[in-house]
Amino acid sequence: MSERTGSLGQAIARVALVVFWCLSHLPLPVLAFMGRVLGGLAYPLLGSRRRVVATNLRLCFPEQGDAWRKRLARAHFASLGQGFFDVMIAWWASSARLSRLVTFRGREHYDQALARGNVILLVPHFAALEIGCVLSLERPMANVYRRLPNPVFEAAFRRAIGRFGATMITQQEGVRPVLKALREGRVLYYLPDQDFGEPSSVFAPFFGVPTITLHAVGRLARAVSAQVVPCYVWQKPRGQGYEIAFAPPLANFPSGDALTDATATNRAIEEGVREHPEQYFWVHKRFKTRPPGMPPVY
Repeated sequence: MSERTGSLGQAIARVALVVFWCLSHLPLPVLAFMGRVLGGLAYPLLGSRRRVVATNLRLCFPEQGDAWRKRLARAHFASLGQGFFDVMIAWWASSARLSRLVTFRGREHYDQALARGNVILLVPHFAALEIGCVLSLERPMANVYRRLPNPVFEAAFRRAIGRFGATMITQQEGVRPVLKALREGRVLYYLPDQDFGEPSSVFAPFFGVPTITLHAVGRLARAVSAQVVPCYVWQKPRGQGYEIAFAPPLANFPSGDALTDATATNRAIEEGVREHPEQYFWVHKRFKTRPPGMPPVY
């Protein structure tokens, strides 16, 4: 990329951030409506992503008919559109506003785990994922994320998600700062459903499909004697707010076996997906890396 092109991209990013900041002050029902309209418009336009969603839904819900999966795909794009504006709330809403917008379910599972010691939150990719930054208001946290290619958005993201005291750790930094944060008593906000290839993963079932799955959760939990608590961040209907739901800590975890632990984490993700399937990140090529001998699906 030339210097001029890079400067132009950064200038556009700065203008976009100003626009997004202004939009973030609108009432959430208005933003939710705008987002769902945006998602509805994106559905017929983004053909390649629509095909990824269709493939994922066919693999994960083979028992359902084409009409059911198509309705779910449309609902998913609407949720993604709303999620675009949820990011603005996560980045710029005040602590008071975020606290008003978020309700909790199964909070006792999280509180009891905190009372026992170190905690890793297992947070699947749902559309309102970044709203989980509100948890930093109560307890020091650590967030592991993939560095953004645009330096302006990267700086804005770190400042926004870390503004309540969360430690921001890039995946490129490796495991040492993550272990350090856990040993300091920070809660790890961990996204387990990503495809980083085979060296750091195993193939474990996800909706019955052999899926490349990170096994770092078990290693981290074992290293610091942490409990792993599934945590789901969901949109409420019609912009009424958000729900953060906690499930009981994974039982007999870690087991010491990478495949067993990866299967347990995928099962926890499935349970959240089945409750709100339209909000899961189906546009991601979840099954891009295939077991040896199995054909590609995308």
